[in-house]
Amino acid sequence: MNAGTGDHLATLAAPARELGSAVHTLVEGRLYALQNVFGLGGAASAYPANAQGYSVCNCYLLKEGDRALLLDSGLAVHASSLISQIARLIEPGTRLSVYPLRINEFMSVSNVEALADAFDLEQCYSSNADAALWVDFGGRSDRPGAKADPVKTTLVKRAQRLHVGDEARGRALEAFQAPIRLIGTRWIYDEATRTLFTSDSFSWEWSLEAEGPWFLDGRGCSTTAAHVRSFLLNTRYWWLEGGDTATLRKKLAVVFDKYDIENLAPGYGRVMRGRDLVQRQYQLLDDVLASLDRSVVQARYVDRDELR
Repeated sequence: MNAGTGDHLATLAAPARELGSAVHTLVEGRLYALQNVFGLGGAASAYPANAQGYSVCNCYLLKEGDRALLLDSGLAVHASSLISQIARLIEPGTRLSVYPLRINEFMSVSNVEALADAFDLEQCYSSNADAALWVDFGGRSDRPGAKADPVKTTLVKRAQRLHVGDEARGRALEAFQAPIRLIGTRWIYDEATRTLFTSDSFSWEWSLEAEGPWFLDGRGCSTTAAHVRSFLLNTRYWWLEGGDTATLRKKLAVVFDKYDIENLAPGYGRVMRGRDLVQRQYQLLDDVLASLDRSVVQARYVDRDELR
């Protein structure tokens, strides 16, 4: 395990240079977290308005032979940093695919066009047949008179096995609907690295310092159920209180019973490593969901600016 800073990158855009970036190696040669820092303090809708400090936008690069897959494409402000990070990790001739885990989220789709310009982009995975129309914005396609240059779309069903590389010899991934979600969201399980990519779930670990740390093991975890509950209710999961969370808990349990998970890899925030920590984080979420079920607490009107 090692983490390199963005000091070695040559082409960082100014905002990214100020706040920093890092490449975190989860499995050498096979899985990397490409992390770019952004500020909180009410500036990020993925975090509670009263959250202070910094977090990271995580894209994940999975390498296998002459193929690579990027999960999510990051925020537009991080485009040059992300391209530099990828260029350091893949060899010439590597064909790159992109899978935005939330097709209607800027953090997932913003840099697909920039990546297509910078690398040999093989395809974009999506559950939407018109995915090319969701990702074709940016400096090139927005220019007057620009001609459409659609990215090849490979459709993914609600649950489907994918491969990094060809189907016969490639590395198998399990893609499926997120058990808890507000918008269309996919989770991915990578058996080769025992990593669960959880998109906008398990993203409640951030830092008061721009330097992080941006990964977490059991030794540094002091997260409480109260913290997780407040995070959920003050972000896009505000609707959980008084809802049918028993159904969500059953779906969540299926995932954590089925897969051997050593790493939790969220779209935002610290990457979490180690079976004990994974189990602890899952149990925290399950306990909070249980406390929010309609059998325990009644749903009520919540003012937009109310902090819980």
